[in-house]
Amino acid sequence: MKIMSKKFARGALLALGLAGSVAAMAQTAICYNCPPEWADWGSQLRAIKARTGVTVPPDNKNSGQSLAQLVAEKASPVADVTYLGVTFAIQAQKDGVVAAYKPAAWNDIPDGLKDPQGHWFTIHSGTLGFMVNVDALKGKPVPKSWADLLKPEYKGLIGYLDPASAFVGYVGAVAVNQARGGTLDNFGPGIDYFKALQKNEPIVPKQTSYARVLSGEIAILLDYDFNAYRAKYKDKANVQFVIPVEGTLVVPYVMSLVAKGPQADNGRKVLDFVLSDEGQAIWANAYLRPVRASAMSAEVKSRFLPAAEYARAKTVDYARMAAAQKGFSDRYLKQVQ
Repeated sequence: MKIMSKKFARGALLALGLAGSVAAMAQTAICYNCPPEWADWGSQLRAIKARTGVTVPPDNKNSGQSLAQLVAEKASPVADVTYLGVTFAIQAQKDGVVAAYKPAAWNDIPDGLKDPQGHWFTIHSGTLGFMVNVDALKGKPVPKSWADLLKPEYKGLIGYLDPASAFVGYVGAVAVNQARGGTLDNFGPGIDYFKALQKNEPIVPKQTSYARVLSGEIAILLDYDFNAYRAKYKDKANVQFVIPVEGTLVVPYVMSLVAKGPQADNGRKVLDFVLSDEGQAIWANAYLRPVRASAMSAEVKSRFLPAAEYARAKTVDYARMAAAQKGFSDRYLKQVQ
């Protein structure tokens, strides 16, 4: 009887352990490209856990890496949701790796900022410019234009994320190309610009480099307004955000439910939350423009550059921008990198 009791006890413990593991999985959703240091995903992930009970582990992929993994795992998905730059989301829809879902607050998302069937939808937007650590310039003037970055005085001080992989990198390429007379059908001016910029020995990482700007390792980073404002107002760094005088781009960031994700119900809870009043307020307090404009307080708005500066930030046809992306990436890798 004692032997049977021990076996029974071991079996019971094993069953409890398995049940605990299943329960833990039942309260998890995997999100590709949810890095805590980017766009204050750290606060958002904590709020998702507190309000829904769903744990979303941090993930430091960029948009290109996330899409590549979703495609590689198409037959047996690992992720439940993903966060992408809009052009990558359009491609993900074409690749059949995201599913249609219309989250709570769907009707509050303006047309043009969501796929009509719900394969992707905007959660916030950002404006690309220069995130400048003024102290790291060591007395050099804060650059005001794309042309300024080509000056020899900024050698070794400039960084941009890999435009062949990271969405923000591609946004920078489109922005400078448009500013210097190019179009989505003609990336010649942008390619020429990056070739010229190589003389200043830029740092070209693949993932978010927020901490490297704060440390002064990168003095000038092509990045979004929300990261610069976060550095200035939250981390109290001597950082300025510059909208280049020749113009720039404003772009949406979106989320999608992964097709046949293993924890789809939890994924839907995550997507509902990031569009809720509380979720949108978290984005706004991190200086992103929430897709539901009512979530941005007057106090937060007052910390942005004046509207006259933002008038230089333009939208483009994002579907055409997506269609042009591979061609640009191939050309960049051959001619610049």
